[in-house]
Amino acid sequence: MALLRGVWGVLSALGKSGADLCAGCGSRLRSPFSFANVPKWFSSSLSGYPKKPMTSYVRFSKEQLPIFKAQNPDAKNSELIKKIAEVWRELPDSEKKIYEDAYRADWQAYKEEIHRIQEQLTPSQMVSLEKEIMQKRLKKKALIKKRELTMLGKPKRPRSAYNIFISERFQEAKEGTSQVKLKTVNESWKNLSHSQKQVYIQLAEDDKVRYHNEMKSWEEQMVEVGRDDLIRRSMKYPAKNDPGKY
Repeated sequence: MALLRGVWGVLSALGKSGADLCAGCGSRLRSPFSFANVPKWFSSSLSGYPKKPMTSYVRFSKEQLPIFKAQNPDAKNSELIKKIAEVWRELPDSEKKIYEDAYRADWQAYKEEIHRIQEQLTPSQMVSLEKEIMQKRLKKKALIKKRELTMLGKPKRPRSAYNIFISERFQEAKEGTSQVKLKTVNESWKNLSHSQKQVYIQLAEDDKVRYHNEMKSWEEQMVEVGRDDLIRRSMKYPAKNDPGKY
């Protein structure tokens, strides 16, 4: 629980959760096309596309991280980021203004470059680009969500009997000198007798029980730290002031 609160503190230090940070990606652009995510294949028809400029806080963090790392070589990045966030909050407005002015200047140059690129696109290119951008955005959101859940200690999903068998075979190969091919493992699985497969089926059932118990405990912890949005829809937990309600 202490670990979860520590991780939550790092996210809170930035003022947003991982999901919030993701939801804000590209939101500052008024145009429906966020060219920060222009696919590489599209650059062949353009003279180049700009990267979205760093915000004032990100610019400050990037400058400070190497300094903090040198002063605290054994500290984890999450701890350093939390310290940097605290320094940023205490920074005088006059010093913050330096970073904010730099961001505004970069943002203006970024918008001008985006406008130049837009003028070069044909209608069909715009449609293709929009589809590609949406796919990349969804993929990026899913990745950020996955990283956040990992940081919050979400239990791993249960493995199937077949996956347990594969993992076991590859682990044996890793410990030995022989190499194992997936095709060979597939054939080995097919050739197992019913009683041999039953061993892995039972292991998979045990893993389901493990997952169920760990998820129940994890979701209760998420309710405690105010992350009800991470609870499965089929699961309801009683509120602290109403223990009899589900």
